[in-house]
Amino acid sequence: MEIVVQPIAWVSNNRVKPVDDFWEGIISEIVLDESMPTEALNNIEQFSHLEIVFYFNQVDDSAVVFSGRPRGNENYPTMGIFGQRKKDRPNRIGLCTVELVSHNGRSITVKYLDAINGTPILDIKPVFKEFTPKSEVKQPDWVSDLMKDYW
Repeated sequence: MEIVVQPIAWVSNNRVKPVDDFWEGIISEIVLDESMPTEALNNIEQFSHLEIVFYFNQVDDSAVVFSGRPRGNENYPTMGIFGQRKKDRPNRIGLCTVELVSHNGRSITVKYLDAINGTPILDIKPVFKEFTPKSEVKQPDWVSDLMKDYW
């Protein structure tokens, strides 16, 4: 089965290399692709947060992994790719919850998007409280260490 998707928008920011840390200061503009009508963003400013689905377009097929230590760090356990958020994924799909800063015509400005300049956006969804976890979110201790400089 083949699944075909087309970018609906593009990321514009000053991060040009896929570096793992220090994303907090990155402000991104997401600009609709010319194939998308402007009204696709109508009233999006009524939401404080959005989920951005994007494509890791700079990951080479040879870089895709199915298991390994997060960031190659020997202090972390070997994890399957679905137990980590590494960019070198089988389908190269990224997902990030962002804060909406502003909406202007065919673009939105967001904080906390860990996608580099030129990244294709596959979908934008508003965050509904009703879709956030109802129970406590748990994770292993190594995740907090890995993420200490991320944002």
